[in-house]
Amino acid sequence: MGTKRATDERSPRRRCIVSREERESAEMLRFVVDPDGWIVADVAGKLPGRGFWLSADKDMLHTACAKNLFAKAARARVKVPEDLAERVEQQLVRRCLDHIGLARRAGQAVAGFEKVEAWLKAGKGVGALLAARDGAEQGRAKIVSLQRALAAGSEVVDCLDSGEIGGAFGRDKAVHAVLAKGRLAAKLVMDAGRLKEFRREGSTLGRDERPETQGLKQAGPRDGL
Repeated sequence: MGTKRATDERSPRRRCIVSREERESAEMLRFVVDPDGWIVADVAGKLPGRGFWLSADKDMLHTACAKNLFAKAARARVKVPEDLAERVEQQLVRRCLDHIGLARRAGQAVAGFEKVEAWLKAGKGVGALLAARDGAEQGRAKIVSLQRALAAGSEVVDCLDSGEIGGAFGRDKAVHAVLAKGRLAAKLVMDAGRLKEFRREGSTLGRDERPETQGLKQAGPRDGL
């Protein structure tokens, strides 16, 4: 699954400060400067202040830090936490798990292959099918086969670990799960799309273009855009 939107609604388009490409904001990551001058990830898109947008790509974030692009976009001195990438990933994971947890408590989600299979065979609406990224390939193939046969048009979310999925269901691990079609599943698909891109192995940049370190970056005002 990529960053395909789960609904027909389109979000405003924003320009990435690294690639300069425009994409729907729902597929991107927003950052703001807090009152103390620190760059803060605003994954939910609700923090006040001018937003700086990046494609949901970890290498894009590393490049923005290495080249002082947040400071250039802000035209001011800013401070970037060394663990900004980890904070972004944690926020994205938390949002996905919150959606799953809310769906479970509302009776709109179940975990376990047998329960997922029974849900699909019963003809219940399916908004998202989950297959843990650390699960066996055979198990994932079975979920994909069920999706194609019984839930065409639904999305397969495969960017979460079994421990993460399990936590949303109050257990140690869960490899497979299903969410009913609806608002929570649509939100999960959107945030999972961003998380999958952020966790994706490899880079959109050449190896010699990647920054070797990610440290605290500061820059003066009026560096230009």
